[in-house]
Amino acid sequence: MRFIQHKAEARWFYSVVSKGYDRWINPLFWTAPMRDAALALARLDDPALEVVEVGAGTGFATEAIVGAVAPERVTMLDQCPHQLARARRKRSLEAVEKLLGDAEALPFATDSRDRYVSTGSVEYWPEPQRAVAEAYRVLRPGGRALIAGPLRRTHPIARRLSDAWMLFPAEDEYVAWFERAGFERIEIGRASCRERV
Repeated sequence: MRFIQHKAEARWFYSVVSKGYDRWINPLFWTAPMRDAALALARLDDPALEVVEVGAGTGFATEAIVGAVAPERVTMLDQCPHQLARARRKRSLEAVEKLLGDAEALPFATDSRDRYVSTGSVEYWPEPQRAVAEAYRVLRPGGRALIAGPLRRTHPIARRLSDAWMLFPAEDEYVAWFERAGFERIEIGRASCRERV
C-alpha cells in the first residue's frame, strides 16, 4: 500500500495541504475544465437529484454540482475535517450537507441516492473495490456513479515515483471494480491537464 493510501496518513497530508488546496493544487492537477468534463459523465440533469460526493475535500467539484442540482439535495463526505472546514467557508456551499466519513463505509441507506460522484479521491482508498461496492449499494436503480481519478503512469520513473506515493490504477482496474460491484453500463472518459493548441 502506498504512503498516503493509508487513511491516517491521508488525513495528516490533507490537514497540511488543505490550506492551499484550491489555490495551488487544483490549478496544477484538477482544473475547472477537467472537472466540468468529468462531471458531464455524471449526468447531473435534474435539480431534484439526490447526490452524494465522496472525498469531496474543499468542495471544488461540489461548486459545479450545485450549479446543476439544488444544494440542499447534495451531501459532501470526506474523511478530513480540515478539507471540510475549508468547504464550510464557501458561500455557494452553505446549504450543502457536509459529513465526516469513510468512502469504504458510507453512512447512507441502501438505494438512497440518484448520483454518486467522487473526483480525486480513489487514489487514497486502501480498498477501492469496497468503496465502489458502497457506491453501488447507496445508488437507487437507474442511478449513476462517477469516479474520476488518475491513471497508471506510462514512464517507468514517473510510475515508480507515483506508485510510492498513492494509487494510480490502470484503466482495466477501474472497469473491474465497477463490474465486480454490479454496475452494467460503464463509460470511460478522459481529462488531461494538457490543452491542445
